[in-house]
Amino acid sequence: MQVTASAISLNVDDVTASATFVKQHFGFSEVMSADGFVSLSRKDVGFNLIFLRTGLESFKPIHMRGHKADGLLIALVVDDIDTEYERIQAEGVTITTAIETEPWGERFFQISDQNGVVIQLVQWKTEPNQQP
Repeated sequence: MQVTASAISLNVDDVTASATFVKQHFGFSEVMSADGFVSLSRKDVGFNLIFLRTGLESFKPIHMRGHKADGLLIALVVDDIDTEYERIQAEGVTITTAIETEPWGERFFQISDQNGVVIQLVQWKTEPNQQP
């Protein structure tokens, strides 16, 4: 198998709000859009981020059509977590989870968009598979 592209697709009530949020605060750009759909990308991320309006007729499987992005988060690994934390605060974004460092070396914080999509920024203080 050869994978030529990858994407994360999330159901949200307000596609425009989520798309605007990640474009404004994380530098994603719109690749394509249609009614109830937007695909965003950023060259250094490695996947497209897609938002679909909850209940969209074309969504398959049908039994998942009304489900939202509850319980999921988008994690982005960055080089300087403290600078990103300051930038996000300066942009007036509400911090969902304040910056903290886990015993295994993961330093992170979380924010949420208007639809409740959680975005977690992470910087590894030690290699992920090593004990501190």
